Amino acid sequence: RPKPFNRLQIILQHLKMSKQTDSTAEVLLEKKGGAGIITLNRPKALNALNLSMIRQIYPQIKTWEKDPETFLIIIKGTGGKAFCAGGDIRAITDAGKVGNNLAQDFFKEEYTLNNAIGTCKKPYVALIDGITMGGGVGLSVHGHFRVATEKTVFAMPETGIGLFPDVGGGYFLPRLSGKIGYYLALTGFRLKGRDVLKAGIATHFVESEKLPALEKDLIALKSSSTENIADLLNSYHMKVNLISYQKSSRLVKYILFSGNSMEEIVKNLKQDGSPFAIKQLETINKMSPTSLKLTLRQLREGASMSLQDVLTMEYRLSQACVRGPDFYEGVRAVLIDRDQSPRWKPAALEEVSDEFVDDCFKPLGSNDLKL
Repeated sequence: RPKPFNRLQIILQHLKMSKQTDSTAEVLLEKKGGAGIITLNRPKALNALNLSMIRQIYPQIKTWEKDPETFLIIIKGTGGKAFCAGGDIRAITDAGKVGNNLAQDFFKEEYTLNNAIGTCKKPYVALIDGITMGGGVGLSVHGHFRVATEKTVFAMPETGIGLFPDVGGGYFLPRLSGKIGYYLALTGFRLKGRDVLKAGIATHFVESEKLPALEKDLIALKSSSTENIADLLNSYHMKVNLISYQKSSRLVKYILFSGNSMEEIVKNLKQDGSPFAIKQLETINKMSPTSLKLTLRQLREGASMSLQDVLTMEYRLSQACVRGPDFYEGVRAVLIDRDQSPRWKPAALEEVSDEFVDDCFKPLGSNDLKL
């Protein structure tokens, strides 16, 4: 007869496994064939990422990474509308107001997960079907393969809520062609469908209805080579004419975002005076001036940093934002009261001093993120 302790352990282990495949769980973690599959399962919340999900996904990725029977990792969302619409920002602001540790723990553990994805030794395939924003970008963009569909809506809209494009945005955004990454970071512009591939964010474009068949074929793969997976994805991939996009006037427009300061970018847009430039000025005027200045510096510095150094820098910025007023005001205006009229402090770019910005980038000593 098993000892009571062992029996209890067996029961607990069974409960843990059944919880993970239970349809009500926030994240489903399954092994099918040679694939480890992560399914974000909060469809009503557009699969927004919370701390308990992060705490389930991170150790599972680490386990699969060591498992010789796991050839690749697939991540996807349920509900048909979103891959993952972002992090659970409301929970963080609620905690920040009462001085709870969640604002430290969430960002620290989320960025540690982003790094695990960026350094994952097993091929990692993100099926970014539907809304993919903020925290959802962090769960996908650092992996080997990102498969967009006609339903994909990609954005980093953080400057509109007093934050900055985190989850490694300082690493991948400045590395996109032209100045498109700066444009996306500062304005929060939404890229849709094929444009997500054209901008260099997705690696493949597949019709949404073909994803179940693609997933089945990925699961059936008998070998772990990145080449095999690339070949399979290429066989589903719908060719998009990238050449015309790279040379098109659309990319030329983004050069307006190549100033050394936010004031310079605003000047460029005013001098250009085109309908595109005027529209961008209107957008920028709605964003948090503090966030805009932090974001521009984050991208300029991140352009030459490793992903680990970028995430360490972004953790410092996250804690600066949690200390300041704009993050709470932005979340109030956009997510809580939804009046879309945030009152930023300070209210103008000129009032955000270089000294203040420098301060936000300072190391946090023993509180720094260690990767």
